[in-house]
Amino acid sequence: MSSATDELSREPKPDPAEDNAFFPSPYSLSQYTASKTDFDGVRHKGAYTGGKWKVLMIAAAERYVLLENGRMFSTGNHPVEMLLPAHHLMEAGFGIDVATVGGYPAKLELWAMPDEDEAVTSTYEALKPKLKQPRDLADVVADGLGEDSDYLAVFIPGGHGAVVGLPTAEAVTGTLDWALSHDRFVITLCHGPASLLAASLGKDQSPFKGYEVCVFPDALDEGPNLEIGYLPGRLPWLVAGLLREQGLTVVNDDMTGRTHQDRRLLTGDSPLASHALGLLAADALVAEVRRTTS
Repeated sequence: MSSATDELSREPKPDPAEDNAFFPSPYSLSQYTASKTDFDGVRHKGAYTGGKWKVLMIAAAERYVLLENGRMFSTGNHPVEMLLPAHHLMEAGFGIDVATVGGYPAKLELWAMPDEDEAVTSTYEALKPKLKQPRDLADVVADGLGEDSDYLAVFIPGGHGAVVGLPTAEAVTGTLDWALSHDRFVITLCHGPASLLAASLGKDQSPFKGYEVCVFPDALDEGPNLEIGYLPGRLPWLVAGLLREQGLTVVNDDMTGRTHQDRRLLTGDSPLASHALGLLAADALVAEVRRTTS
C-alpha cells in the first residue's frame, strides 16, 4: 500500500515568476524539508561581550540557476544553512553583517523554511532588514577589510544560489584573500564552498590547495536530485569536482551532517550539518577571542 508521500508528484513545480523556471517537486520537498531542525540548544550563549568582533555573511543574491537543458532552477540561500549557524554565532555574542555581490537583496529558498523552528525563524526576523538591504561586497572589500577590520570570520551559506556569481566575483576573491592573509575564519557548507573557487582567480593555483573540505556530494546532484525532481535538470558544473580540480580534498562522498575543520576553514556537507557547523563555528570563534584576550 502506497503512502500519501509516495503519491506526491516528482515533477518539478513551475515557478510562475520566470519563463521555464521550476521549484523542487512536492515529493522532493517531503524528503528534504521539515518543520523543525535538529537544533537542541547553543553552547556559548552570551560568551562574547566585547562588542567589537563580527561575522561577515556573504549571501547569494541570485534566484535562478540556468541548467544544461535550458530550464532554470528557482533557488537562493538555503534558510537552515544560513540561519542556524548564524543563530549560534549571534547567541554567542557576535554581530552579523550581510553583504552580497552588487548589494542586491539576498534570496532565500523559503520553501525550505522550517516554520516551527524558533531558532531559525527568530534569526530570520532579526536578520531580515540586512538581508533585504545588504551591503555591496565590493564596498566592504574597499573600506571594511584590513589590518584593523572587526570581522573575525566570513560566513558563506549554502543553497544552489551559491553556484551563481560567487565563484567568479572579484569581491569574493578579495574577501577570501583578506581572510587567509589575516588569519580569519571562513565558514561555509553544502553548495557554499563553490565560493572557494573564487580564491583562485588571477592566481596560478588556489590558496586553498591542500585543504580538506566537506561539500554537498556531486553524486546526489547527478542522480537522486534529478530522479525525485528536486532539480529540473543537470547543473552546468559540479562543486565538489571543481574543488578537487583545484587541489582541495573533499572528505565526504555522502550526506550525513558531517562537519570538518582544516586550519581556519570550517565546512559542512548539507542542511543536515547546519546545527553542528553552528556549534563548531561558535566553539572556534569564542576560543579565538579568549585566546587573544587572555
